[in-house]
Amino acid sequence: MSWRVVVISSRSKLELKLGYLVVRGMDGTKRIHLKEIGVLIIESTGISLTASLLEALWENKINVIFCDSRHLPSAQLLSLHGSHNSASRVFTQVSWSDEMKAKVWAYVIKAKIAKQAECLKLHDSDGYERLLSYIDNVKDGDISNREGHAAKVYFNALFGHDFFRDVDSKLNSALDYGYSIILAAVAREIVANGCITQIGIFHHNVFNSYNLASDLMEPFRPLVDMTVAGFSIGEISISKEERLALINILNDSIFIDGCKTSVMNGIKIYVASVLNALDNGDLTLIKMYDYAD
Repeated sequence: MSWRVVVISSRSKLELKLGYLVVRGMDGTKRIHLKEIGVLIIESTGISLTASLLEALWENKINVIFCDSRHLPSAQLLSLHGSHNSASRVFTQVSWSDEMKAKVWAYVIKAKIAKQAECLKLHDSDGYERLLSYIDNVKDGDISNREGHAAKVYFNALFGHDFFRDVDSKLNSALDYGYSIILAAVAREIVANGCITQIGIFHHNVFNSYNLASDLMEPFRPLVDMTVAGFSIGEISISKEERLALINILNDSIFIDGCKTSVMNGIKIYVASVLNALDNGDLTLIKMYDYAD
C-alpha cells in the first residue's frame, strides 16, 4: 500500500529509473520507490520532470499536486482513465437518482457537523452542544441549510467572532491550503473508482471541475480546522513548517471500518463506500471515520 507523502520544495530535477523516483538537487540525489508514494507535492516552481516519470506517476495512481509561486496548491495530475471500467462507472454515475443524492448529501452534512462539534469539544470551545442540536434538523438535500448555520457557530467558536472566511488572512490561507490537500486526495479516489469529479451530488458549479470531490470532502474539513487552530496568527503568511503540518494530516491516524489507519487510507475507504451507497441506493454502506484517541 502506498503511504509516503513526498514534498519537493527546492530546485530539483525529477526522473524515473527502475521504478524509483529519482530526485537530483543541490544537496545530492535521493531515490524513493514509486510503490511507496501516495502523494507527491511539487512545491517549488524551479522543478523539472521527465515525461516518463509523469507517465509512471499516473499509472501508479500517485496523487501529484502542483503548487504556485506562493506555495499554494493550484493543479493536480489525474488520469483520464481511473479504472478499467471507467465508461461503465460514468454511465452509472449519471443515473444516480436525485432522491438518493439528496439523502447522501444529508448524511455527509450530518457527519460534517458531528465532526465540527467533536473538534470544538476537543478544543474546549463553546458551541459543541448547539452544533449537535442541528444534526437532527438536517433534511434530505439540506434544504434548510443547517450546514451554513452550523458553520457560523463553529468558526466563531473556534477562531473568534472577528474571524470571517471571505477575508484575506493567514488563517484563511492555511485553511485553503489544507482543504486543497484533502480535496486532491478525495478527487484521486473518485477517479481511481472510475467516476468523474465534475458531476456532483450537491455542488454543480459549471466552473468547478471538482464538484463531486467538493461534496465528499466535507466531513474531513475539521481535520484541517483542528490543525490550523493551533497555528500562531502573528505572522502574515503560513510558514514552511505549518505547510508541512497541513500536508502531514494525510498521515494522521483515524478509525474507520473497525480499523486504525491513516487519513489517506481512510479517504480511500470512505470515498469507495459513498460511491457504493449511491450505486446501490443504500446509506448503510457508507463508512465514516472517527477521530483517533
